[in-house]
Amino acid sequence: MTTLSNLLKGLYLVTPDWDDTQKLLDATEQALLGGAAVVQYRHKFAGEALRHEQAHALLQLCRHYQRTFIINDHVNLCLELDADGVHVGGTDASVAEVRMRLGKEKIVGASCYGDMQLARLARDTEASYVAFGGFYPSRVKKYAVTTPHSIIGQAKSEIPLPNVVIGGMTVDNAAPLVAAGADMVAAISSVYMAQDTQAAAAAFAALFAART
Repeated sequence: MTTLSNLLKGLYLVTPDWDDTQKLLDATEQALLGGAAVVQYRHKFAGEALRHEQAHALLQLCRHYQRTFIINDHVNLCLELDADGVHVGGTDASVAEVRMRLGKEKIVGASCYGDMQLARLARDTEASYVAFGGFYPSRVKKYAVTTPHSIIGQAKSEIPLPNVVIGGMTVDNAAPLVAAGADMVAAISSVYMAQDTQAAAAAFAALFAART
């Protein structure tokens, strides 16, 4: 039987801001072949038409490989396409609001940065998973790198939800976080900008295989 904890484990792929849909699909497929478990569609600068085109195409790709597909922020698009869920950040709609709109069956993920109080609020408002970070400087996103490694152990003891670590992740610097109990590692550049996308994804996936 497939449970949410089984689905939300491993490499959590987040898409870059690429307008070239075919390039995005080709790279994502290679990452899925390498073992990526979850794909989050995130393109902060796409217009409505491009966002719909890319999200629809990625959803079909994830359905083909039987992987989880999550859309960043856009609840209406998730409902329209029947994607698996939505990820919300600190400036997006609240977890409670998104849960009310999506119903009980969809995945709702929440960015909690380095703040356990946000994680507790996410838990109490029916989030499906919590995301922590940034842990390391990122080539893509600008944020304060202030999240301590110790938050993983604290979250495991208090928050009975899968967790994902975010921010400048490489295979080497993600390894201690996975060893500490991280359920998923979110990556953009380390996979999409790698010379061999499939091999990069496989290296992240191997971190979790080594733990089981």
